[in-house]
Amino acid sequence: MEDNNKYVGVWVTADGYIRHELLPGGRYDEARGNRKSAYQGSYKLTGDHIDYKDDTGFTADGDFREGVLYHAGMVLYREEKRS
Repeated sequence: MEDNNKYVGVWVTADGYIRHELLPGGRYDEARGNRKSAYQGSYKLTGDHIDYKDDTGFTADGDFREGVLYHAGMVLYREEKRS
C-alpha cells in the first residue's frame, strides 16, 4: 500500500506567496499572498504524482521530485516545522 501521508504538510514557493497545505484524508487548502483559503479542494496521490481538483471543478497536477513539488509551472518546497 502506498504511503499517501508522506507528502502531508505545507508546501510553499520560495517567495512564500503560494502555500499548499496538503491535509490528511485527501483535502488541500491553498493560500495566495494574504488571501487564506484562496482555493480548496481534493487531491489524489499516485506514487510521486499529485492530481488536484478544486471545489469549483478546476483540475491541475504536479510531481514530487527529490523533495520538491513541481506544480503548474511553480516550484514548492516543504515548509519546515517551527518549534
